[in-house]
Amino acid sequence: MNDRESKSKILWTLFKSMFMLSACTFGGGFVIVSLMKKKFVEELNWIEEEEMLDITAITQSSPGPLPVNASVIIGYRMCGITGSIVAVLGTIIPPMVIISIISLFYTEFRTNKYIAIALQVMRAGVAAVIFDVVIKLAQNVLKTKRALYISMMIVAFIATYLFGVSAMLIILVCLGIGIIDLIINLKRIERSAE
Repeated sequence: MNDRESKSKILWTLFKSMFMLSACTFGGGFVIVSLMKKKFVEELNWIEEEEMLDITAITQSSPGPLPVNASVIIGYRMCGITGSIVAVLGTIIPPMVIISIISLFYTEFRTNKYIAIALQVMRAGVAAVIFDVVIKLAQNVLKTKRALYISMMIVAFIATYLFGVSAMLIILVCLGIGIIDLIINLKRIERSAE
């Protein structure tokens, strides 16, 4: 198989994977990011777990829908700009089609008691998947054994859960602290190298 066939195969797998994940995922960005991790880290071995966690952090702190942001990064990582375009198309086509169909029958969907029950049951599954993502992200923070990161995680949780602080504000504050920590560590490394 030459490079062109190999790239075509990767692009097709990328599109197909994103399409299926997007078509079969209910509950928003955190759910699909968790499923992307399972697909691209565990099943296809295209990305390391640490890199997927970085992608998750970037997608959460960037404007726009999480699945699309993650698709851009994963697609670019695999096949450059073409990969990004293919991955984004695979991600946006299913919800666009589904929402278009639902919008035609919105009144019927809204008032149908069976659909209401089905949506309620799906929420329970979505909550479980999001909880799984939270536990895995927390475990990775704990693995660093850095007091700064662990305390930031705890303070961010308390600020969000108990005081209703905006997630965007928390992300920006954590980003600022992370940049300051990076600068301090770089200066420390420079001093020890002298």
